Amino acid sequence: MASVTLKSVEKTWGSVTVLNDLDLDIADKEFLVLLGPSGCGKSTTMRIIAGLEKVTKGKVLMDDRDVTDMHPRDRNVAMVFQNYALYPHMKVSENIGYPLKVAKVRKEEKKAKVAEAAEKVGLTPYLNRYPRDLSGGQRQRVALARALVRDPDIFLLDEPLSNLDAKLRVAMRAEIKRLQRNLGVTMIYVTHDQIEAMTLADRIVLLHDGEIQQIGVPDDIYDDPENLFVAGFIGSPPMNFIEGEVVESRFTAEGVSASCPYRGKSITLGFRAEDVEITPNGSFTGKVFEVEPTGEATYVVIELGSTRVMIRAEKKFRPDVGQEVTFGVQEEQILFFDTTSGKRLRREVSK
Repeated sequence: MASVTLKSVEKTWGSVTVLNDLDLDIADKEFLVLLGPSGCGKSTTMRIIAGLEKVTKGKVLMDDRDVTDMHPRDRNVAMVFQNYALYPHMKVSENIGYPLKVAKVRKEEKKAKVAEAAEKVGLTPYLNRYPRDLSGGQRQRVALARALVRDPDIFLLDEPLSNLDAKLRVAMRAEIKRLQRNLGVTMIYVTHDQIEAMTLADRIVLLHDGEIQQIGVPDDIYDDPENLFVAGFIGSPPMNFIEGEVVESRFTAEGVSASCPYRGKSITLGFRAEDVEITPNGSFTGKVFEVEPTGEATYVVIELGSTRVMIRAEKKFRPDVGQEVTFGVQEEQILFFDTTSGKRLRREVSK
């Protein structure tokens, strides 16, 4: 298989910068997810790795070999697209074997490779069917098998599950993760869905406006965000933010008075809904704006002055709209950010 390195990669279209000074190391056999909102540069990054887009500046290396100007067909990468890109007039077996046909692989060898790839993704019973006779999940498996049959060094998957319904997406996530683990391949996966990223990735690269915001394992991205964007993008519901000031080591805002070890006039406090405990001794007091039962828990939207936050309570909790609620968050679960720069504020570690 192969490792991938991007060195100071930039991509511009006219005056628009799509990627800005991107440095990234992807290890051999790693499952790396490029995550971010639409237009952040994640698909462009993947297309640059595939050779479908030229870099404006920088280098692309595979196993320390410079492939920046190498043609896509010479990189031995396989892409699986959002729309599957299947040939409707070809049977499943013909769709899977098409890359081998182009490569002029012998008939018997091609047949064996198609059968092997189909078996790996559970398509053996469907080889004589046409794409129109398959479900969305089965079509996605055909696209995966077509990539597998080439025996690529790197798999590139661009939003491959976005056309599937929610239940099927969950099932296909498990299939893709199992496939990557069993094959021991390098897989680079593009998505805007943070749940997909959290469940699939060995590491997540979170992009915004063409720049890397944070790289890390899913737990670190969730628990230890570097800035307001990361904290707000990861998590469902997203992290709650309250803007305020620090006076005499206390963060103060309407309905909030919490201990704060940082100084500064403009600081944003952040906490997650699941870290809340409803208690009369808490540092937060507000009025119930809305109650959202979900079966396994109750989510409550609370107004702290002009700021609304969402908290997670036990499933039988049913406060009235307008009722005053006081809650607390453990000190180590409260994060602070510089409101102006968005950067996380951290305690200095003494040496």
